[in-house]
Amino acid sequence: MKRMIVVSAMFLFASQGLHAQSYGMSRSDADARYAEDKRLCAEEATSSVRMQCLRDANAEYKNALSRVQSSGNTSSRYDRDACADCGRVTAVYTEDKPGEGSAVGTIAGGVAGAALGSQVGQGTGRDLAAIAGAVGGAFAGRAIEGRMKSEKVWKVTVRFDNGDERTYRFDNDPGLAVGTPVRASGNSIQRR
Repeated sequence: MKRMIVVSAMFLFASQGLHAQSYGMSRSDADARYAEDKRLCAEEATSSVRMQCLRDANAEYKNALSRVQSSGNTSSRYDRDACADCGRVTAVYTEDKPGEGSAVGTIAGGVAGAALGSQVGQGTGRDLAAIAGAVGGAFAGRAIEGRMKSEKVWKVTVRFDNGDERTYRFDNDPGLAVGTPVRASGNSIQRR
Protein backbone atom coordinates (compact mmCIF):
# COMPACT_ATOMS: atom_id res chain seq x y z
CA MET A 1 0.00 0.00 0.00
CA LYS A 2 2.83 2.43 0.83
CA ARG A 3 4.31 1.72 -2.58
CA MET A 4 1.06 2.66 -4.28
CA ILE A 5 1.16 6.03 -2.50
CA VAL A 6 4.75 6.66 -3.62
CA VAL A 7 3.98 5.69 -7.22
CA SER A 8 0.80 7.78 -7.20
CA ALA A 9 2.77 10.78 -5.98
CA MET A 10 5.31 10.23 -8.76
CA PHE A 11 2.56 10.15 -11.36
CA LEU A 12 1.06 13.29 -9.86
CA PHE A 13 4.37 15.15 -10.21
CA ALA A 14 4.78 13.88 -13.77
CA SER A 15 1.25 14.87 -14.73
CA GLN A 16 1.81 18.40 -13.39
CA GLY A 17 4.66 18.80 -15.89
CA LEU A 18 7.50 18.59 -13.39
CA HIS A 19 10.40 17.12 -15.29
CA ALA A 20 13.34 15.12 -14.06
CA GLN A 21 15.63 17.96 -15.07
CA SER A 22 13.92 20.42 -12.70
CA TYR A 23 14.90 18.16 -9.80
CA GLY A 24 18.43 17.68 -11.17
CA MET A 25 17.66 14.03 -12.02
CA SER A 26 20.18 12.15 -14.12
CA ARG A 27 20.27 8.60 -15.36
CA SER A 28 21.97 7.43 -12.18
CA ASP A 29 19.27 9.18 -10.10
CA ALA A 30 16.53 7.41 -12.10
CA ASP A 31 18.33 4.07 -11.66
CA ALA A 32 18.61 4.58 -7.91
CA ARG A 33 14.95 5.58 -7.59
CA TYR A 34 13.86 2.53 -9.63
CA ALA A 35 15.91 0.19 -7.42
CA GLU A 36 14.29 1.72 -4.32
CA ASP A 37 10.81 1.39 -5.86
CA LYS A 38 11.39 -2.31 -6.61
CA ARG A 39 12.50 -2.84 -3.02
CA LEU A 40 9.34 -1.17 -1.75
CA CYS A 41 7.19 -3.26 -4.11
CA ALA A 42 8.68 -6.45 -2.69
CA GLU A 43 7.24 -5.48 0.72
CA GLU A 44 3.63 -5.47 -0.53
CA ALA A 45 1.32 -8.07 1.08
CA THR A 46 -0.21 -9.78 -1.98
CA SER A 47 1.22 -10.82 -5.28
CA SER A 48 -1.34 -8.88 -7.31
CA VAL A 49 -0.46 -5.65 -5.50
CA ARG A 50 3.27 -6.41 -5.88
CA MET A 51 2.83 -6.98 -9.64
CA GLN A 52 0.85 -3.76 -10.10
CA CYS A 53 3.42 -1.89 -8.03
CA LEU A 54 6.27 -3.26 -10.22
CA ARG A 55 4.40 -2.33 -13.41
CA ASP A 56 3.84 1.20 -12.13
CA ALA A 57 7.48 1.54 -11.03
CA ASN A 58 8.70 0.30 -14.42
CA ALA A 59 6.43 2.74 -16.26
CA GLU A 60 7.66 5.63 -14.12
CA TYR A 61 11.28 4.55 -14.65
CA LYS A 62 10.81 4.59 -18.43
CA ASN A 63 9.16 8.03 -18.23
CA ALA A 64 12.01 9.36 -16.10
CA LEU A 65 14.58 8.04 -18.59
CA SER A 66 12.80 9.67 -21.51
CA ARG A 67 12.62 12.99 -19.60
CA VAL A 68 16.32 12.75 -18.80
CA GLN A 69 17.17 12.10 -22.46
CA SER A 70 14.93 14.89 -23.75
CA SER A 71 16.36 17.36 -21.25
CA GLY A 72 19.93 16.54 -22.24
CA ASN A 73 20.90 15.75 -18.66
CA THR A 74 22.62 12.46 -19.33
CA SER A 75 25.53 12.88 -16.96
CA SER A 76 26.08 9.73 -14.97
CA ARG A 77 28.67 7.09 -14.29
CA TYR A 78 27.69 5.47 -17.60
CA ASP A 79 28.83 8.55 -19.50
CA ARG A 80 32.16 8.68 -17.69
CA ASP A 81 32.78 5.06 -18.61
CA ALA A 82 32.10 5.87 -22.26
CA CYS A 83 35.55 7.50 -22.52
CA ALA A 84 38.06 5.56 -20.45
CA ASP A 85 40.96 7.55 -21.95
CA CYS A 86 39.46 10.98 -21.12
CA GLY A 87 40.50 13.24 -18.29
CA ARG A 88 41.49 16.75 -17.25
CA VAL A 89 44.86 18.40 -16.71
CA THR A 90 45.54 18.88 -12.99
CA ALA A 91 49.06 20.36 -13.14
CA VAL A 92 51.51 21.84 -15.65
CA TYR A 93 55.09 22.64 -14.66
CA THR A 94 58.55 22.93 -16.20
CA GLU A 95 61.84 21.37 -15.21
CA ASP A 96 65.39 21.77 -16.46
CA LYS A 97 66.67 18.56 -17.95
CA PRO A 98 70.45 18.45 -17.56
CA GLY A 99 72.32 18.13 -20.81
CA GLU A 100 75.22 15.79 -21.35
CA GLY A 101 78.78 16.86 -21.87
CA SER A 102 80.65 15.59 -24.92
CA ALA A 103 84.26 14.81 -25.69
CA VAL A 104 84.83 18.46 -26.65
CA GLY A 105 84.03 19.68 -23.13
CA THR A 106 86.09 16.90 -21.57
CA ILE A 107 89.15 17.61 -23.73
CA ALA A 108 88.91 21.40 -23.35
CA GLY A 109 88.56 21.07 -19.57
CA GLY A 110 91.49 18.62 -19.43
CA VAL A 111 93.78 20.93 -21.42
CA ALA A 112 92.84 23.95 -19.30
CA GLY A 113 93.31 21.95 -16.07
CA ALA A 114 96.70 20.64 -17.20
CA ALA A 115 97.85 24.16 -18.11
CA LEU A 116 96.80 25.49 -14.71
CA GLY A 117 98.26 22.48 -12.86
CA SER A 118 101.63 22.91 -14.56
CA GLN A 119 101.89 26.38 -12.99
CA VAL A 120 102.08 24.84 -9.51
CA GLY A 121 105.20 23.45 -7.93
CA GLN A 122 108.51 22.28 -9.46
CA GLY A 123 109.87 19.05 -10.90
CA THR A 124 107.83 15.90 -10.10
CA GLY A 125 105.30 17.96 -8.10
CA ARG A 126 104.65 20.06 -11.19
CA ASP A 127 104.04 16.91 -13.28
CA LEU A 128 101.66 15.49 -10.66
CA ALA A 129 99.83 18.85 -10.44
CA ALA A 130 99.49 18.94 -14.24
CA ILE A 131 98.02 15.39 -14.25
CA ALA A 132 95.64 16.20 -11.38
CA GLY A 133 94.68 19.46 -13.12
CA ALA A 134 93.99 17.59 -16.38
CA VAL A 135 91.75 15.01 -14.65
CA GLY A 136 89.90 17.64 -12.60
CA GLY A 137 89.59 19.93 -15.62
CA ALA A 138 88.18 17.08 -17.73
CA PHE A 139 85.41 16.43 -15.15
CA ALA A 140 84.72 20.13 -14.76
CA GLY A 141 84.66 20.70 -18.52
CA ARG A 142 82.15 17.89 -19.03
CA ALA A 143 79.91 19.21 -16.21
CA ILE A 144 80.03 22.80 -17.47
CA GLU A 145 79.16 21.73 -21.00
CA GLY A 146 76.26 19.65 -19.65
CA ARG A 147 74.86 22.68 -17.78
CA MET A 148 75.20 24.80 -20.90
CA LYS A 149 73.22 22.24 -22.89
CA SER A 150 70.40 21.87 -20.35
CA GLU A 151 66.90 21.90 -21.80
CA LYS A 152 63.50 22.89 -20.45
CA VAL A 153 60.89 20.11 -20.38
CA TRP A 154 57.18 20.42 -19.64
CA LYS A 155 55.44 17.93 -17.38
CA VAL A 156 51.65 17.65 -17.49
CA THR A 157 49.71 15.68 -14.88
CA VAL A 158 46.30 14.34 -15.91
CA ARG A 159 43.55 12.83 -13.75
CA PHE A 160 41.46 10.49 -15.87
CA ASP A 161 37.73 9.98 -15.43
CA ASN A 162 38.37 6.48 -14.08
CA GLY A 163 40.50 7.95 -11.24
CA ASP A 164 43.95 7.16 -12.63
CA GLU A 165 46.58 9.89 -12.61
CA ARG A 166 49.54 10.04 -15.01
CA THR A 167 52.28 12.53 -15.82
CA TYR A 168 53.40 13.17 -19.41
CA ARG A 169 56.69 14.77 -20.52
CA PHE A 170 56.97 17.17 -23.47
CA ASP A 171 60.11 18.66 -25.03
CA ASN A 172 58.11 21.70 -26.25
CA ASP A 173 55.32 23.70 -24.62
CA PRO A 174 52.15 21.58 -25.14
CA GLY A 175 49.88 24.62 -24.72
CA LEU A 176 47.77 22.97 -22.00
CA ALA A 177 46.48 24.59 -18.82
CA VAL A 178 44.97 23.22 -15.62
CA GLY A 179 41.41 22.10 -16.33
CA THR A 180 41.92 21.43 -20.06
CA PRO A 181 39.98 18.32 -21.16
CA VAL A 182 42.33 15.80 -22.78
CA ARG A 183 42.37 12.27 -24.14
CA ALA A 184 45.21 9.74 -23.94
CA SER A 185 46.75 8.99 -27.32
CA GLY A 186 49.48 6.34 -27.23
CA ASN A 187 52.18 7.56 -24.84
CA SER A 188 50.96 11.15 -25.02
CA ILE A 189 47.79 13.22 -24.68
CA GLN A 190 45.82 15.53 -26.92
CA ARG A 191 43.05 18.07 -26.42
CA ARG A 192 39.47 16.83 -26.63
